[in-house]
Amino acid sequence: MFGILPFARIGLAIALMVLMPLGAGAQDAFKGFKQLESTPKMPKLDAFIAPGAVPEGVKLRDVPMEAKLTADGTPVEEGLSWYVFSPIAGSDGKLPLIASAKGGPAAFQLAPGDYFVNVSFGRAGVTKKLTVPAEGEVDKQVMVLDAGGLLLNAVSGTDARIRPDQLSFSIYSSEVRDDGERGLVMADVSPNTIVRLNAGTYHIVSEYGSVNAVIRADIQVEAGKLTEATIQHRAAQVTFKLVSDAGGEAIADTAWSILTAAGDSVGESVSAFPTMVLAEGGYSAVARNKDKIYQRDFTVVAGRNTDVEVLMKDQQPQPPVSDAARTVQQVPVGTPTPPGVQPAPVEPLPSYEQLVPQPGGDDTSLD
Repeated sequence: MFGILPFARIGLAIALMVLMPLGAGAQDAFKGFKQLESTPKMPKLDAFIAPGAVPEGVKLRDVPMEAKLTADGTPVEEGLSWYVFSPIAGSDGKLPLIASAKGGPAAFQLAPGDYFVNVSFGRAGVTKKLTVPAEGEVDKQVMVLDAGGLLLNAVSGTDARIRPDQLSFSIYSSEVRDDGERGLVMADVSPNTIVRLNAGTYHIVSEYGSVNAVIRADIQVEAGKLTEATIQHRAAQVTFKLVSDAGGEAIADTAWSILTAAGDSVGESVSAFPTMVLAEGGYSAVARNKDKIYQRDFTVVAGRNTDVEVLMKDQQPQPPVSDAARTVQQVPVGTPTPPGVQPAPVEPLPSYEQLVPQPGGDDTSLD
């Protein structure tokens, strides 16, 4: 088993975890990777105010706002989404949106009163209540996200590189609900993608291929830091071929079933060259071609991609005919023989010589 530095509790391990301060330099690092937003991309809105949200004759107050990853950090300059809601629910039961903005620090013009302000940074977010006074100064609103970044990757075996299109990560909350499930935070996360998250522990599921190479691990995300984690898979890629001779051409129109050592099916395919990613262990490859079945046992070693050839001479033995199937059914003499039933053998009658004792062989008299 491989551990995940101090934060792994389940499954095989994190091979590498690096923490980087999320100051100005770390925010620059965010720009170098594909970003995942919590909502679909929208045109940049600069302090949009919903129509009819401001009563006539009411003096608006300027309310500046900024957000930080940590209380002592620098303001986040981009990637923020701001939303200002009325605290009074509408007829649909939802809080009406008063204003919104995207980018870095924002400035809203709001009528005096109470509001809820939400700011999100990727999947990280925080909400606070805001009261805008009718008179006096309006303080700048500083929102502390208490957030960090998480960047995931994986290798096979010790350090074998895995193609990005063969990897997928899902991020779950660490807490298990009453129904035994975890809350899904984000699914289908590609490797080398920075995900912005609130600080805390997350349960990561890494899938290599689509068969049975799955690793789980718990990872801690720290506020103001970028956590890089590399998952180590104990699996390899295997390509199967049915051939008439070793090293020969693969035979088309072959149906494949891959079984574990316990006989459970883990993968099926109809192809001359099926390729599957399998977890480390022992398996059997079963190939069916033109009503004939061929089989070969093989072993998967982590990080060692390989080809498995099944020779056509490796045909599965046919089950022997049981003694019960070979039993000859006896029928009474004179009874017509049913179709498919062999008649009972007829013993010849004894000859006269067999019945009469021979001279000198026996003194017993027939009298």
